[in-house]
Amino acid sequence: MSETWSVEEHLDDILSSVRPLEPIELQLLDAQGCVLVEDVTVPSPLPPFDNSSMDGYAVRTADVEGSSEEFPAVLSVIGDVAAGEGDLPVVERGQAARIMTGAALPPGAEAVVPVEWTDGGLGGGPVETMSARSLDPGGAAGEVRVHRPVERGQHVRPRGSDVRAGTVALSAGTVLGPPQVGLLAAIGRGTVRVRPRPRVVVVSTGSELVQPGAMLGSGQIYDSNSYVLTAAARDAGAIAYRVGAVADDADTLRATIEDQLIRADIVVTSGGVSVGAYDVVKEVLSQIDGGSGSVEFRRLAMQPGKPQGFGLIGPDRTPVLALPGNPVSSYVSFELFVRPAVRALMGSASVRRETARARLEADEALTSAEGKRQFLRGSYLPPGPGETTGVVRPVGGAGSHLIAALAQANSLIDVPEKTTRLAPGEEVTVVPLDG
Repeated sequence: MSETWSVEEHLDDILSSVRPLEPIELQLLDAQGCVLVEDVTVPSPLPPFDNSSMDGYAVRTADVEGSSEEFPAVLSVIGDVAAGEGDLPVVERGQAARIMTGAALPPGAEAVVPVEWTDGGLGGGPVETMSARSLDPGGAAGEVRVHRPVERGQHVRPRGSDVRAGTVALSAGTVLGPPQVGLLAAIGRGTVRVRPRPRVVVVSTGSELVQPGAMLGSGQIYDSNSYVLTAAARDAGAIAYRVGAVADDADTLRATIEDQLIRADIVVTSGGVSVGAYDVVKEVLSQIDGGSGSVEFRRLAMQPGKPQGFGLIGPDRTPVLALPGNPVSSYVSFELFVRPAVRALMGSASVRRETARARLEADEALTSAEGKRQFLRGSYLPPGPGETTGVVRPVGGAGSHLIAALAQANSLIDVPEKTTRLAPGEEVTVVPLDG
């Protein structure tokens, strides 16, 4: 392996060392954001019975055939059928049952006439709504005039029309979002077997760091990295724990990391990985397992984010990714290396963000150092109707400390190692960061 690693070499080394977490059974809401490990089949039809899709009247189709507002069909109302009703009346010839949306179609009925197609039992013209049962108890009796015919099955949701019993509702590998959780509940599943969301512990280092909200002293700055990285871990689907900034003291940092291993599936540090005399992350992680050298520090052919560290530490061989301390370097490194590792732990089918092609909009040509893969911040506009490529404009400069510009970006512009100049109008590869 070369002394300087490529982005792909470093990422491949990380992913080859990360294995998906063991599956567990979770309650539905606890499983949100997790990946299914088995197919979920439907135990019974959904819906489980024929039910009304409208508020109206359950009728026999022959009784309303040819009806109109001038010559309405007059039917006897035999009662109400509300959603959840178990004791259903039988609709005989010349009869109708007032029915609510979601209620089971009563025996004998073949279709539902919307209330707007009737006089609502009031003896006048068409009505817009039913009168409330509490205000008009007699509305469930008497007569109703129907002004339009219906066909058999009209305004009825047939049993099994959503999903049939025995079919696969959700396949293994599905990420459970709100609609999927809703479907599981609808078919009666209270728990589901998934890979859990990884627990990511974020540790920022540096004696100069102060927590937001406190007063800054001379030479101090606010700790932004731990907040950026914790938010990014949550965005990736992890359960993230932010540890307050740790000073540049080897013993304190070692104790902090060892204490955090009990609740970590992956540890992310920022800062202290370069070649300075106070870069204690490199010192500590290189010796944390008795000097076994389980964490390797590398120089990558990339900008920003040249110094990187990766290894497995502790009794459970927990992955640790040591990122640079400059804010932009730290965040770009997270997107390129930590996010794929988190997705791999989750068992996601796709661990990398999708890329897109876009036309570069810039006031002047962009330059890049030969031999370094550069990731510039960009404002990306996806292609519109009939277009095949979007548009991207650089945001801010190349400096790895420009966090204000980072906040305005929604993508990374991926400049290959051998490309030293990009002219306005050229097509480039972008990595959208949304979603």
